[in-house]
Amino acid sequence: MPALRDEDAAARALNPVGKDFSEALARGLRILRAFNATSRTLSLSDIARLVDLPRATVRRTLLTLIHLGYVEASGRLFSLTPDVLTLAGAYLESSTASSILQPACERLSAEHGETFSMAVMHGSDAVMVAYARPRSMYMLGGGIGLRIPAHCTAVGRVMLSSLAEAARTAFLEEAPIEALTSRTITDRGRLLALMAEIAAQGFAIVEDEAELGFRSLAVPVWRRDGRVGFAINVGMASMSMPMETARERFLPVLRAEADRLGRLLI
Repeated sequence: MPALRDEDAAARALNPVGKDFSEALARGLRILRAFNATSRTLSLSDIARLVDLPRATVRRTLLTLIHLGYVEASGRLFSLTPDVLTLAGAYLESSTASSILQPACERLSAEHGETFSMAVMHGSDAVMVAYARPRSMYMLGGGIGLRIPAHCTAVGRVMLSSLAEAARTAFLEEAPIEALTSRTITDRGRLLALMAEIAAQGFAIVEDEAELGFRSLAVPVWRRDGRVGFAINVGMASMSMPMETARERFLPVLRAEADRLGRLLI
């Protein structure tokens, strides 16, 4: 077995799993995550640079992923295969996402002609677990599995606002608070005050902070045990209608759906 690089050995020492941590598995997952909407095909050198691993290590991992059916090679370029969806499918099929949340998003999108999604918190990000948009609407990127920083998104803010004040403060102290656009709020004091406001009013509206020209409105979905399970969101172009109109039109829709879904969740 090849010796660990110094940085990998240091990472293992800091990992609570210790020697039982599988670097091989972690490297394979890092390589799978290197592919995205703007990097659908990558060369060996591209991947090695993106994941900061030696070319020989990346080559061995790619050959394994090819053998397992998750990656395919075309000349000197590599890309993911549809079999990767089975990894996400395991989560979706074992949760409420496929049986309850996705159908709800599709129904709302068909009824109201806008994009609806639902997200859960994972680390410092909101992760989309259900998503639907009108068939007439074309959008690049987005969809189920999309990770977006919680601090500058409506879904993230409503979930963060459900935390106790001490937990909100701890999150803002530890999470990377970076600007995605020129309008992203990054001042931690201002964000803390905003979360208190959202907690009081029960919804969040974010415009131009995660993406210029895009507005989102979200409400939390409360479980029967008094915890927020996820957030439901409607997204639209900022110019499609005034913000007040969007709030008046969609806030009752989101709240009614959140109440319905909350009664279905344990």
